[in-house]
Amino acid sequence: MGILAEIREDIRAAMARDPAARSALEVVLFYPGFHARLAHRLAHALHRRGVPLIPRGIMHLARFFTGIEIHPGARIGRRFFIDHGMGVVIGETTEIGDDVTLYQGVTLGGTSTRRVKRHPTLRDRVTVGAGAKVIGAVEIGENVRIGAGSVVVTNVPPNATVVGVPGHIVAFHDDSNGAIQRLPDPEWERLNDLDRRLDELRAQIAHLEEHLAQLHGRHHGGQEAPETAAER
Repeated sequence: MGILAEIREDIRAAMARDPAARSALEVVLFYPGFHARLAHRLAHALHRRGVPLIPRGIMHLARFFTGIEIHPGARIGRRFFIDHGMGVVIGETTEIGDDVTLYQGVTLGGTSTRRVKRHPTLRDRVTVGAGAKVIGAVEIGENVRIGAGSVVVTNVPPNATVVGVPGHIVAFHDDSNGAIQRLPDPEWERLNDLDRRLDELRAQIAHLEEHLAQLHGRHHGGQEAPETAAER
């Protein structure tokens, strides 16, 4: 597929995934994610041919104008869409499949200082929510959804939904029929247990306060408190 056809696909992807997009012209003129992807296409082509400095310079200018930082070495598939985009960082050895969506503040970062595969691999149709971090040479399977603000440092199987810090799987979904299988969440269950226990303690305290009020009223009313079993 030619470059122009891929660019047209990017425009259609932006219009399909962003309800705020009113026209193709609006995407071309005002969408920073689209601009960053255009710059990356050129920089990546030069990077693959071993051209020094210029690819980094292109992406440095793109970061200045869009707020999106993509290393020229990153491999990005078709119909890639960055919504809003400010603060997005994509590392050198990142691999991104087709139909992937990133929201603002996403980091696809590395942990190693060695020149090895140190950034994530995102398979097809992955969605990464605002502010989420995917760190290290982990693999994110097809159709995975990563919640906003999550931090993912381990591999994620296909069709999973991941949330939290560190990220953990809370559900599996099947896009073919819309079915969602929710998994037990130990942290949430623990919070629910604590909440129920607090309600029980509040009820016991209210019961004790009621009895104390009755004893207080009898004392000031001149009535003696009933004898206990020990006194009898």
